[in-house]
Amino acid sequence: MLVMAVPAAETMLVVLKNGSELRAELLKEREDALVLDLGSTILSLPRADIARIERESPKPIDAPKATAQSEDMYFVEPGRAGMTVEKNVQRVAEAVVQIQTASGLGSGFIINKMGHVITNQHVIAGEREITVLVYKKKQGGLEKQSFTKVKIVAMNGYLDLAILQIDDEASAKSLSFVPIGDSDALTQGQQVFAIGSPLGLERSVSQGIVSIRARENSGRWYIQSTTQINPGNSGGPLFNLKGEVVGVNNMKAAGVGVEGLGFSIPANMLKLFLKNREAFAFDPRNPNAGFRYLPPPAAE
Repeated sequence: MLVMAVPAAETMLVVLKNGSELRAELLKEREDALVLDLGSTILSLPRADIARIERESPKPIDAPKATAQSEDMYFVEPGRAGMTVEKNVQRVAEAVVQIQTASGLGSGFIINKMGHVITNQHVIAGEREITVLVYKKKQGGLEKQSFTKVKIVAMNGYLDLAILQIDDEASAKSLSFVPIGDSDALTQGQQVFAIGSPLGLERSVSQGIVSIRARENSGRWYIQSTTQINPGNSGGPLFNLKGEVVGVNNMKAAGVGVEGLGFSIPANMLKLFLKNREAFAFDPRNPNAGFRYLPPPAAE
């Protein structure tokens, strides 16, 4: 007699000739009968009594939840699920901040639980008194939280990137942060969105598509997108639909009849800046550059 073992997880619907139905796990399939697990008992059902069998595919195992992984001072999140812009805004908006100085304002975003904030160098260039404004979700609305003790960790004028740190360790641990994505994986036409404070209009969201992944300008390259970037967006994040930062919003092309030409510093350039931040460490004696080194001795 032929006996064929089958996976215990295979479930089937068995319709009997008398009209009854059984839904059970199939333990064994024989030429003359099916051996079914009904939960409370094991039943050997003759094939002569069966009118129809419908096999049901096992339910897919839920994929493990993505977890943030530390890489140096920032985080990545492999396997992060894609969402609509609307749902993404709900999960990343708390990590986007407003940067206020005596001469103006810009945007930024938090990258870890130590309170490190990324923005553009031109947003804080020449400034020593900086305020970081955080928007936290509360029941019934949002709560603004201002941090006035902010340190400049590193900056680079050529790259136009700066690292700030909220100097309040206890409060910083409770703040949301966002993962950094792979800007090299962007493709033309891919949907992206930005959050920031254009013209001081805090928590503004704009969306567009990637026009081109790498556009050269003055020896640097940028992500060109149709996302609306305006004064005040500078230093804010450009997100993909996984809610990962793929760029740092930097500038726009302006002029009569010019529309949809926004430029962002690629996230992979930001990663290099973060990993080599010691080279750009802030020196209060020279606020527009990093450490100053003496030139090497000249050859005689």
